[in-house]
Amino acid sequence: MTDILLLAFIFLVAGVIAVPIATRFSLGSVLGYLLAGIAISPLLTLLKVDVIAVQHFAKFGVVVMLFLVGLEL
Repeated sequence: MTDILLLAFIFLVAGVIAVPIATRFSLGSVLGYLLAGIAISPLLTLLKVDVIAVQHFAKFGVVVMLFLVGLEL
C-alpha cells in the first residue's frame, strides 16, 4: 500500500512542478505532464518499480491526456 501512495505522491509532485514551468514558457499543460514523466523515469528505475503495475494507471493517463489535448484544440 505504501508503494502505491509513494508512486502517486511522486507523480503528483512531478505534475505540480512541471506544469507551471511549462505554462510559463507557453508550452501547454499536456507538454508539461509529458516532461514530468520523462523527468521521473530515472527515479522510478532507481526505486525498482514494477513497470507492469504502473502501466495500468498509464492507460488511464493516456485517455485523460487525449481528452486534455482535445480541450486545448
